[in-house]
Amino acid sequence: MKALIIDDERLARNELRRLLGEFADVEIAGEAANAKQARPLIAEQKPDVIFLDVQMPGESGLELLGSLEPPVPDVIFTT
Repeated sequence: MKALIIDDERLARNELRRLLGEFADVEIAGEAANAKQARPLIAEQKPDVIFLDVQMPGESGLELLGSLEPPVPDVIFTT
């Protein structure tokens, strides 16, 4: 399963990466610190799931999710 981590807090991204590292079937394909970085990464990597922070500066995780074109990956909100 290909996953992306999208969170504005570096420590939160590191912790998610550490936790997900315990699952051999989860490949962390990349990470982004904001919606602007995330949008092209999602289009390029076509992940199965994104771990998405709800509150981020600028554009929120909910706004990012609402702007994605189908097919939209599964989302696990982190906050």
